[in-house]
Amino acid sequence: ARAERFYAAIRTYWPGLQDGALVADYAGIRPKLHGPTEPMPDFRIDGPAIHGVPGLVNLLGIESPGLTSSLAIAELVVDRLPA
Repeated sequence: ARAERFYAAIRTYWPGLQDGALVADYAGIRPKLHGPTEPMPDFRIDGPAIHGVPGLVNLLGIESPGLTSSLAIAELVVDRLPA
């Protein structure tokens, strides 16, 4: 019932999204920055200085609840964005 709102929102950044392309489902993602036999590194926060895309900050390898509840991470993200 809410599909049209999803399509409209997604088409603001993916205009070519075809009708019927979305399917209701559940997806769980556990971000990892290492393979099964490699040592576990800390997470990464990559801003425009790393990847060159103004206004984009990638948060990599941060599992919940850290990603959604850490004010310190929020401050780091803000620091990496232009004023």
